[in-house]
Amino acid sequence: MQVKDNTFLITGAASGLGAATAERLVAAGGRVVLCDLSEAVEAHAETLGEAARAVRGDVTAADDIQAAVDAAVALGGERGLAGVVHCAGVVSVAKLLDREGHPADLEAYARTVQINLVGTFNVMRLASAAMAGNAPGEDGERGVIINTASVAAFDGQVGQCAYSASKAGVVGMSLPAARELSRHGIRVMAIAPGVFETPMMGDIPEDAVAALSAAVPFPKRLGRPDEFARLAEQIVTNPMLNGEVIRLDGGIRMQ
Repeated sequence: MQVKDNTFLITGAASGLGAATAERLVAAGGRVVLCDLSEAVEAHAETLGEAARAVRGDVTAADDIQAAVDAAVALGGERGLAGVVHCAGVVSVAKLLDREGHPADLEAYARTVQINLVGTFNVMRLASAAMAGNAPGEDGERGVIINTASVAAFDGQVGQCAYSASKAGVVGMSLPAARELSRHGIRVMAIAPGVFETPMMGDIPEDAVAALSAAVPFPKRLGRPDEFARLAEQIVTNPMLNGEVIRLDGGIRMQ
């Protein structure tokens, strides 16, 4: 599949990984529908010009995501929706037991899983339904889905039970979803980023950022959003990438 003249839905597109992916796909000649809860998504779509549309939406809400999918199908014209890059998610930190021995909040755990895991499933199910109706291209391909996992799915740290579980679920869905959707000509991949320069890192003290950077074998720095976007573009254009999770982390293994 080529990026040029195809249309992609990107969630979590107001900033960070999603925003960078939108910029790269538009630069490669694609069209994008940006979906995010933040009103900043509208401003970002405007900076990308006629090739972009914005839809405010919650990835856990069926009606919101259906509206975003419908917008992408309309923007794609006879080609419809060619692909999804699902970047929306939240980071949460909470120990099972705090210093006084009190148990973690169950609602907070459920919220993380709902957004990161159930939201991913919601986007996949609605996007794949639209892509299954596309005319087949080369090799019979009709679409591609790229989800965002995390190295925390494999190397979860203390306090990351909810986050690690939600991202491990994204990893666990990749192969069965790819196997199921293969009969429709739809590929499913996931990217597991390490520590990246995104707004989520904004509240972390400088010394902590320096320590994280030093923990990366090479290059000794945080990942850049465009490096995620470059990998997403490669997945779109390489038809043999399917049913796999790619770590994008500079070799870091979280302690």
